[in-house]
Amino acid sequence: MRVAAILLAAGVGRRFSATTASPVAKQYLTLGGRPIIRHAADALSPHVDLLQPVGDTDALAEALHGLDTLPPVAGGATRQESVRAGLEALDRLPAAERPDLVLVHDGARPYVPAEVTQAVIAALATHPGAIPAVRVADTLKRGHDGVITATVPRDDLFRAQTPQGFRFALLRDLHRGAAATDATDDAALLETAGHTVALVAGSEDNIKLTYEEDLMRLERLIGPTLLPRTGIGYDVHAFAENRPLILCGITVPHDRGLAGHSDADVGIHALCDAIYGALAEGDIGRHFPPSQNEWKDADSARFLIHAGERIRARGGMLVNADVTLICERPKIGPHSEAMRQRLADLLNVDIDRISVKATTSERLGFTGREEGIACTASATVLVP
Repeated sequence: MRVAAILLAAGVGRRFSATTASPVAKQYLTLGGRPIIRHAADALSPHVDLLQPVGDTDALAEALHGLDTLPPVAGGATRQESVRAGLEALDRLPAAERPDLVLVHDGARPYVPAEVTQAVIAALATHPGAIPAVRVADTLKRGHDGVITATVPRDDLFRAQTPQGFRFALLRDLHRGAAATDATDDAALLETAGHTVALVAGSEDNIKLTYEEDLMRLERLIGPTLLPRTGIGYDVHAFAENRPLILCGITVPHDRGLAGHSDADVGIHALCDAIYGALAEGDIGRHFPPSQNEWKDADSARFLIHAGERIRARGGMLVNADVTLICERPKIGPHSEAMRQRLADLLNVDIDRISVKATTSERLGFTGREEGIACTASATVLVP
């Protein structure tokens, strides 16, 4: 029997976006260094002869690059329209290549145990349709306006999962005749038409990414073990005439700026060294040598962007960064929130992971004599 799988990726994930404000569709978020939909495709591939992606064709081509799939086809406005698009694409194949069986899987379910997929395919030997499902264990309540209106008996209730499996020709024909309906899953089409759909054991780990807490559960299942590493940075620059004072990416009004080969942003330089140190990748001078004219008067934002990219390239994440500027003048407090936001933007993290504060040296030393500004920084990252 020839088996195909339709991998659905046309949804926009409104519930997930509403809780995370993520601009990226949930199926393309990175998990363990790869897009979520790539994990779903990898889980299905060993069990099928054909893999038909449906959704944003450009995004799918990029996410599934290198994997043996049929050309992606565009999805529709509803789940049913997207499934139909996948079925019609499979039906356009030469007769000898068309599948006998088809699986339909949500691209936002990246962790499908092999035995679940195998059980669905095996059940199709005796049933026209089969779905994995998990028994409902919790007491169910129906509610309205914040109060319980009824208790729902949980006997014989199941939570449906994917991949759902069907005889290809049957599902194709049912979709062609279901233009006026909008089934929430494909099993409902068979049920309505009077066909038997088998239940096989699903898995609690077969999680559909719907809310932010689902992503955390999936990270524990799929993501590599991340270990915390901390780096410390220190930098100092002398004051100089006729230069702007740039601290943590913000131009601060002052009568002097700082001397340096680049824009002399002492805050960003110290933070870069802290990040590079946490990654055991040397210091800022190793990556951006002051001997090279390319970096003369350069915007230090470029350096911090690079440091953030190095974290992501290692499959890691920034836990937090703490920057302390040491100077008598100017006052840092009025600018600290703008500095935090700028650093967060450059590192592509939430602002609550960034701290910027200041202290004086009680008129002692070169900072006390207002000869320059010093900065210490620490950064904690999680890396595999």
